[in-house]
Amino acid sequence: METGVVTKSTGSWYIVRKENGEQVECRMRGKLRLKGSRTTNPVAVGDRVDMEYDREEYVITRIHERRNYIIRRSTNLSKEAHIIATNVDQALLVATINHPQTPTVFIDRFLMTVEAYNIPAVIVFNKTDLYNESDLARMQELIAIYTSVGYPCHALSAEEPESLVPFKALLANKTTVLSGMSGVGKSTLINRIEPSLQLKVGAISDSHDTGKHTTTFAEIFSLGENSYIIDTPGLRSFGIIDIAKEEISHFFPELFNVSDNCRFYNCTHTHEPGCAVIEAVQKGDISESRYWSYLSMMEENGEKYR
Repeated sequence: METGVVTKSTGSWYIVRKENGEQVECRMRGKLRLKGSRTTNPVAVGDRVDMEYDREEYVITRIHERRNYIIRRSTNLSKEAHIIATNVDQALLVATINHPQTPTVFIDRFLMTVEAYNIPAVIVFNKTDLYNESDLARMQELIAIYTSVGYPCHALSAEEPESLVPFKALLANKTTVLSGMSGVGKSTLINRIEPSLQLKVGAISDSHDTGKHTTTFAEIFSLGENSYIIDTPGLRSFGIIDIAKEEISHFFPELFNVSDNCRFYNCTHTHEPGCAVIEAVQKGDISESRYWSYLSMMEENGEKYR
């Protein structure tokens, strides 16, 4: 029996990097696959697994306990969720003010999810070379909102090498999952900092200014000693899962920090008198966009996001 890390998942076959650095194709043992999983991918990129050579092929026999993972509601209605990546040190969300526009509700859903699983998050605003004055002003507004909450933000352009220096430093000695909507330039950024990878890059749709999927499966790449980046398929939306309504505010740090001052201990921060969160929004201490993202999550799909 040997141990390795899953570096690519296609849904039926997996690429596993053995401890000696060799990469091998594996399939999953049937009993593992049928074990009542509520996810579309019981084995995910970043998983540490045991495998054995059986009948001229490698078979995954055990998935080690995960340190953490990022999960989203699956677009496959027959299953509940899709695991984006596991065992990561940080999550890096690539966002764009334009070409295409990343809605703040998408950013907030992503941040809430990684907050729930104790994964540090960083926001990178890409494509600054394409922004007009209005776009740049909007970017600075969002940077002010998210840095005040505690999320580091960086502005850069994949076309301007000097702006990539701090971005590359962010990735050193960490396993980073890179996520974002289709078309925000994730694969281009990876190519700029590690040209040897030559990841496929797609164009933006002229008619809708939206991205086309080019990364089909999540895959982990080495950026040098102890530095790995997980490129993920571009997302159209980010559905949250397995978080009770009463817990949502816990993963908005600015809401959680003032909620002790609410009149009612079980305040939902939606309508109650004496709600410290609503008062903070009215005073401008909590951004309206963040609060509206919170309300949209509270209104979605009943008691649990499942």
